Amino acid sequence: MTAKIRHDGSGDIPEVPFAAPAGTPAGVEVLSLADLRRRLPARSLALPQRPAFHHLLHVTAGTLRHKVDFTAHVLPPGSWMWVRPGQVQQWGDLTDVEGTLVLFEKDFLDSTTAATARLDDLHDPVLRTPAGDEARSLDLATAHLAHEFRALGQLPLTVHTATLRHLLAVLVLRLAQPDSSAGGTAPAPDETYARFRDAVERHFAHTRRVEDYARLLGYSPRTLSRATLAAAGVGAKEFIDRRVVLEAKRLLAHSDHTASRIADRLTFPSPTHFSKYFHHRTGQTPIAFRTAVRGRGGTAGPAR
Repeated sequence: MTAKIRHDGSGDIPEVPFAAPAGTPAGVEVLSLADLRRRLPARSLALPQRPAFHHLLHVTAGTLRHKVDFTAHVLPPGSWMWVRPGQVQQWGDLTDVEGTLVLFEKDFLDSTTAATARLDDLHDPVLRTPAGDEARSLDLATAHLAHEFRALGQLPLTVHTATLRHLLAVLVLRLAQPDSSAGGTAPAPDETYARFRDAVERHFAHTRRVEDYARLLGYSPRTLSRATLAAAGVGAKEFIDRRVVLEAKRLLAHSDHTASRIADRLTFPSPTHFSKYFHHRTGQTPIAFRTAVRGRGGTAGPAR
């Protein structure tokens, strides 16, 4: 895959676009972590990146420390990580880590598979550690997908692509199931919480008031808070604030926007108000956060 950062000229967050290797089916790639190390320098992987495609990472040897949306995760052998388009990631040291990385575009799979596997659900757990039959089934699905990806030329390209699409569907559908190693089957989200969560995703940049969401959805603020507390472990206001802070972190990590520009994008009345809001919820000023997350690299560099 070609590593490039795409800018649209507006100063928005740069995204890493998918670019299939020459001669391979568009929309999917399977590679080892050894391949990734040979292809990209460690310094470029260590910088924050916001890919426009899915990452399915399976660690088979060593332990990887990997950040997704600024939360650190530890991946021991046997674990899986699913990073979705739009999420921010930073790779840890890959020197002694082995595994398989499956990359695919959002529209590579059919709509039924995408809906069933909840491909667009950024609230799904990032990390899974399957065990027993579940782990063996995922290993078999991954091995078959990797084998077929490397078998380019043995089938007509259209047949080869369709085969990869079906095998990837098997993998993501299995991986999307609740993690039985974490305590059994998880119930479906409560309808009230699900509607609130989706509304926050659409409108968090325009309002941080629970009352506005309650009016929009036809619930009382108290009903929203109860549903959100039961499903997410925090009240409705805290849920909104966490989403706003996440977007602020993404903008600080991936753009050169000033605090004033970010405050405007997130509809704060002033840069000072935004800075106080951010500091109160993170313990850092916006500039201190940007400096810490970028390190000495200064800006987001080429990735993937």
